Amino acid sequence: MSGKIKSRSAANADSLSGSVSCDERILRDCHQLYIDADSGLVAVAQSVGVTLLAPRKKITVMLMGNHSAGKSSFINWYVEEHIQRTGVAIETQGFSFVTSGRKRESLTGNATLHLYPHFRPLHEIKGVSEYLGTEICTSRQKRFSLVTFVDSPGLVDGDMKYPFDVDQAIMWLGELCDLIMVFFDPMGQALCKRTLNIVEKLNEKHGDRLRFYLSKADEAGGESDRQRVMMQIVQELCKRPGLNKCGFDMPTIYVPNPNKPSRCVNQIEEACRTIEKTINQTVQNTLNSLEKDCELITEAIADTLSQDRQTSVDNRRARCKGCVLALLGFSVPFMLMAALVLGSLSRELLEMALGDDGIEALSLYLTPVVRVFESMSVEYQLYSCGGLILLSFILLILARFSFRTQPTLSGRQKRQLQEKLDYVQEVVKSKKKKLYEEYLRQSVGDQDMD
Repeated sequence: MSGKIKSRSAANADSLSGSVSCDERILRDCHQLYIDADSGLVAVAQSVGVTLLAPRKKITVMLMGNHSAGKSSFINWYVEEHIQRTGVAIETQGFSFVTSGRKRESLTGNATLHLYPHFRPLHEIKGVSEYLGTEICTSRQKRFSLVTFVDSPGLVDGDMKYPFDVDQAIMWLGELCDLIMVFFDPMGQALCKRTLNIVEKLNEKHGDRLRFYLSKADEAGGESDRQRVMMQIVQELCKRPGLNKCGFDMPTIYVPNPNKPSRCVNQIEEACRTIEKTINQTVQNTLNSLEKDCELITEAIADTLSQDRQTSVDNRRARCKGCVLALLGFSVPFMLMAALVLGSLSRELLEMALGDDGIEALSLYLTPVVRVFESMSVEYQLYSCGGLILLSFILLILARFSFRTQPTLSGRQKRQLQEKLDYVQEVVKSKKKKLYEEYLRQSVGDQDMD
């Protein structure tokens, strides 16, 4: 098994390599180590009662904020294609996934849930699947090949009715996303209470994933106007106990337009660096999870083999106990039958069958029993025989229960488990070590790797 797996893993690595980046290749290789039908870690773990989830090949970045905050415009700028509709009106009414692929394609809700199985529980939120879609484009700009954007509906206050529970959907997606970018625009909707309420709830569990940005900063007027807007947003955020924390940062960003130059400082590249940092952190987390999952599977297989050995020992003890009880159970009626037969034979026949020495030994053991038995009345003799027969049945029943053993692994199953253990320890761990070295070599010199 190990040789076949090694060759298969090498072939997969070769097929996935090429023009992709190092991080992308590492994430794909790690994902492949999990999903292989025969030798993937998910299948190996399942065979020993352990449930594992395959790591995703891309990070998920959710953009949220009030309507017309520039979320879709940012995605279009990042991928350098016009994928999402933009405008002052509420263009994004549902959740739109934007990801890279082989050709330009638009997917509906059901196709989206098939493409992203880990998002299937969204179907349980009434109405979401009808307002769910995916845009696939061929862009390879920046780090888009490693990113899946989730463009959320624009949030507004008042009597605006959504076709589904938008708060619940965003909260659920926040559990799975690696990065949540909150856009505040300076055009009057930055203080949307619905946005602030959702952000406050997300911050309770996933504060480390939240990043705040003042979008469309070039439309805020002069520098003093922009500072005033920033102060208003910060004051409103600081009113929320969970959001009032040290190290608060809100870069000013806007989509650069060569035909509309602006003196406003544009920190949109800071948003790109945040995405890149999240990618790097995800690669490290994936490699660390791979090592932990290998240890988990190794312990599970070792425990399974150890438990099987203990079960085999217990089964042998049970068989020995059953044999002793069965022997005692059969010996009681055998002795009664022997006493009955020997008592009915004449002394001449016994001498011919056993000889003088045999008769003397038989008399030595049976005489006390015969005397006790003869001293009893006929009624007690019947009771004694019945009691002995009952004792025999009890012993035989106990022997039958003692012979019940626990199932154990066959020799073939033991060999398969041992092969899986060797595969995890020799192939997967070795592959993980090489991937980690490959990842670190991007940043450090060869002399630091020794």
